[in-house]
Amino acid sequence: MPLDETLARVDADLAAGRVPLARQRLRGLVGSYPWDLSLRRRLAEVYRLYGDAAEAGRWTYLEEDRAPEETAAFERRYVSARWRMKALAWRGPEALAATAFAAERLAEVREACAAEVGRPVDWDEPVPFDGDGEGLPDVGGRSGCVVVTVGAFLGGAVMAGIWLKGLLSLFE
Repeated sequence: MPLDETLARVDADLAAGRVPLARQRLRGLVGSYPWDLSLRRRLAEVYRLYGDAAEAGRWTYLEEDRAPEETAAFERRYVSARWRMKALAWRGPEALAATAFAAERLAEVREACAAEVGRPVDWDEPVPFDGDGEGLPDVGGRSGCVVVTVGAFLGGAVMAGIWLKGLLSLFE
């Protein structure tokens, strides 16, 4: 779908209160046009509707007039340069950046990432993660939710087994 048509759908989604759909469309556009700072800015606006300062800061990180509190929230969530580099979802050389500020910011993140991993990295190369957990983004306790969900499932399975055993004992 052409860029203009997708943006028109984003506007229609927002007008109709379909914020998650608008967010999804904008994320897709940023993936397709990572150097378009206006798309990143629009995505940040959607995250502000959710009250998610860290994600708003993520998508305005390359903007000179970004909100300092959102930038700080992004940096707290994505502590390591490796995670920031991945989170920024940039592709290609920094020279594709629309502004000198954005290019400098991208270079800073890339150089910090290279220092963390001990070798040169670029935006098109996957950055290795050693599994140490350092710099993992704080995504609001999703691992705890997984544990609770798995526990509930297993508990339900045990209860179903007990119920089935009792039911079968009626026919013995």
